[in-house]
Order: sequence, then C-alpha cells, then structure tokens
Amino acid sequence: MKLTGIMPPLVTPFNADGSIAYDLLRANILKYNSLSLSGYVVLGSSGEFVYLTEDEKVKVFGFVKENAASDKLLVAGTGCESLVDTVRLTNRAADAGADVALVITPNFFKNAMTEEVFYHYYLEVAEQSKIPVLLYSVPVNTAVEIKPAVVARLAAHPNIIGMKDSAGNVAQIGEHILAARNQDFAVFTGSANVLFPALALGAAGGILALANIAPEVCLEIDAAVRAGDIVKARELQLRMISVNLAITARFGVAGMKKAMNLLGYQGGVPRKPLLPLAADKEEQLRDILVRANLI
Repeated sequence: MKLTGIMPPLVTPFNADGSIAYDLLRANILKYNSLSLSGYVVLGSSGEFVYLTEDEKVKVFGFVKENAASDKLLVAGTGCESLVDTVRLTNRAADAGADVALVITPNFFKNAMTEEVFYHYYLEVAEQSKIPVLLYSVPVNTAVEIKPAVVARLAAHPNIIGMKDSAGNVAQIGEHILAARNQDFAVFTGSANVLFPALALGAAGGILALANIAPEVCLEIDAAVRAGDIVKARELQLRMISVNLAITARFGVAGMKKAMNLLGYQGGVPRKPLLPLAADKEEQLRDILVRANLI
C-alpha cells in the first residue's frame, strides 16, 4: 500500500448532551470528499479518541467508511494502553472497513516505555493485525516518543508501512526518513507548522489538524513542493503558522471546532471534560483567521 498526500484527522462532532453528532460528521465528510485528500484519519488526537468507548469507536469507523468517497483511505486510530486492547480494536476496525491502523505509543507507565518495549509492542501488533500499521508518536500528549533507531528496526516489518510524527521537529523527521529510506515506509508529519520543510526532506505527506479547517491550503502546499514551486509553498506555510498554532497549542480541540464552525464546517462541541471555546478567545481566533485570509 502506497501512502502519500494530505489527510485530515477528522474531528468527532458532539451534541450538547455529549452524544456523537453523526449528521455533522457526515456533512464534513461529504465536503471533504470533493477534494483531493488522500484519505481520512478517524479517531486520532483531533477526534478526541480518548473520550470514546470501544464500541463507539468501531461505530464511527464504519460510519466514516460508509460516507467516504471510494478513493479515500480510511486510517483508524486504534492504539490503546495494552497490547491486547490494541490488537482487538485494530481488528474490529479492519472488520468495519479500515484500510490502515494508526497506533499511538502506550504511555501511562512512561519510565518503562523503553526502545525495546516499543519495538516488541509494535512488532506484536503488526504480527496480529489484519491491516497494515502506522506508528504514531505525539510526545506533546504522551511525553514519550519513538526514536529513529526503533523506527529503522520496525520499518523492516512488512506490515508496518509508515509513521505519523507529531513532534514538529524537522531534524527528527529527517532522521526517521533517513533511518527507513531503504524500506517502503512512509513518514508523515503530524504538525502543519513543518509541512513544507518535512515535504522538502522527503516526507510522504501530512496528517494535519489544519486540514480539518483549511484542507485546500494544505493541499496547495503539498502540490507546490512536489512541483518545485518553493516560493509559493514557503509563503503558504508562513501564512498558516499562526492559524495552526491557534487550533492546536493555543486553543486546542475547542479552538479547532470553533474554527470549523466559522469556516463552513461542522465542529460541534467537545466532549467533557473539554469545554467549548470562551467568547473572548473566539474573538481572538476569528482575528487570526481573518489575518490569514481564511475568512
């Protein structure tokens, strides 16, 4: 399976009572279907995966599969803290129509999460999974990360086909690309702030929160780099940095959902304990979107 291009990690819209707003999720997917996105990542960090039950997750996987265009890959976030739970959810996702599993690093026992632990964990997931596996490193949330030496070892496994690196460290992305360059292994950046430099280094693409609210711009950056139009790619990248920071580090999931609402998508509200964006922060967010020519 050849992975490339831009994929949004879909938000999970919720109703005011905390239930999943499937009608809003469908509306977003139908809009995204008309774009040249490579696929959809379902229940990554932007999808608030930690707040869904296992049965809810499986239902969402199947729902996205039913509504996604036939040319879009479905990448399912199936990582759990234990190996047994990860394998079970991964194979349930496969049965629901997922093409690839995105498996976040286990992290609760941080001090025990050594290189050998990660190596054996992902090896066993890959051996037992019905579908190919993407490694997922997001240290801002987990406080642990997969090192290039481990990536190099895991890339040799035929059922481990790539990774999403959300650290936002360009040098480390380069290390991952270099470590796995002799394998058929796709490295994706999970940070839109480094999309341009990551692509220039040879990243396969981006799995980007920004692609939920500005998918066309993300696609333009990707296309410009591949066409060698460095000036255009650089200018688009610079214009999006403040926007991406706003919907990730600054205002988080609540900010991303509010930005979707402001830009014609359906964010719904976050699931508790997360709260909707406060009114004063909404005005700040709107100003950022205006300055970036998105509104």
